[in-house]
Amino acid sequence: MLDNPQPPTVDEASLRYEGWRIVAVCFLLATFGWGLGFYGQSVYVAELQRARGWPTTLISSGTTFFYLFGALLVVFVGEAVRRYGPRLCLVAGTLAMAAASVAIGAVREPWQLYLADAVLAFGWAGTSLAMITNTISLWFDHKRGMAISLALNGASFGGIVGVPLLVTLIGHVGFAGAMYAAAGAMLVLLLPVILLVVGRPPDHHGRHAAAKTKPQSSTQIRAWALRDVGFLTVTIAFALVLFAQVGFIVHLISFLDPVIGRERAAVAVAVLTAMAVVGRVLFSLVIDRLNQRLASALSFLSQAAALLVVINLHNDYALIAACALFGFSVGNLITLPSLIVQREFDSASFGVLISLNTAINQVTYAFGPGVVGALRDWSGGYSLPFYLCIALEVAAAALIMVRGTPRPKAV
Repeated sequence: MLDNPQPPTVDEASLRYEGWRIVAVCFLLATFGWGLGFYGQSVYVAELQRARGWPTTLISSGTTFFYLFGALLVVFVGEAVRRYGPRLCLVAGTLAMAAASVAIGAVREPWQLYLADAVLAFGWAGTSLAMITNTISLWFDHKRGMAISLALNGASFGGIVGVPLLVTLIGHVGFAGAMYAAAGAMLVLLLPVILLVVGRPPDHHGRHAAAKTKPQSSTQIRAWALRDVGFLTVTIAFALVLFAQVGFIVHLISFLDPVIGRERAAVAVAVLTAMAVVGRVLFSLVIDRLNQRLASALSFLSQAAALLVVINLHNDYALIAACALFGFSVGNLITLPSLIVQREFDSASFGVLISLNTAINQVTYAFGPGVVGALRDWSGGYSLPFYLCIALEVAAAALIMVRGTPRPKAV
């Protein structure tokens, strides 16, 4: 069922093809989605600790709740896009993310943090990986991997611009004012673009479905995938790595602040995300000619090496260099699952499989910030939780190399 990609039916290589405008929209969406929903978590943890004096475990648990609740929503993104269309779903995600930004800026009590994180989960589901890959899959088959890779550069751009800009705005107008400004900018810049550019996609999957004698439902595809060794090794390996990666990034400013200072900590985060862009762009030039599972394993091991440096060396330049090494793989780790699924499984199942993969990964990495925070509070430092992250990266590098036996196409 999952091993027979279909040929393209439109000229996706043409610069005039409307799909590339959708890629640009998704780039902008990812900029705000990751800037406020992912990299922004590092700022929220540090600022709420500073302003409210709440323990790390409490704030990190709010982040864990955000990812867990978001995972429940992400698994249905594929169905939502098919039922309501990409335009309405993108608008809904944008509105939810803007509302969540306002809510986070207004937090005064712990219960309000959890309420804001619940709203943020809706925004994240509507602006992050599952939404972007599902939207792009409606316009692309043959060039889908390249299109997704280019769109997801917005995720790294959100970190490059978002974290330093938020830190700067907080210094001038306070935490609440900065979050309100971010929400306003998102509405003004993104909503008109979505309404003007995103229209009706070409009927790729209608033709694919018509070509099948017994079309598979989303439930059947999920049930099949959860028994497939190849899909499970991809999903579990990336879940372990993203657990480590998210836990590390969310706590990065809190770790670096007392070591090298707040401003240099922000620079380190910016370098990390800039290298994510460099890594993804360079990777996209050669990834189609590489063994993508091997490339994933090497990426995992490079992050483990960077964490070793972070734990053991506290020199400013060494820490920034380690963040650069870690960041070189960050962008690829949100792109590679899509590329592996694109290569190894049926194109018509792509949206369902990516939504399932993303949801499982998110359930797993939702515990990353909370576990890292709890181990930090229990041990009195970040060495223990970061060594745990190293162990997970190494284990994932071994697991990703297990491909399993390809199964025949279901009829």
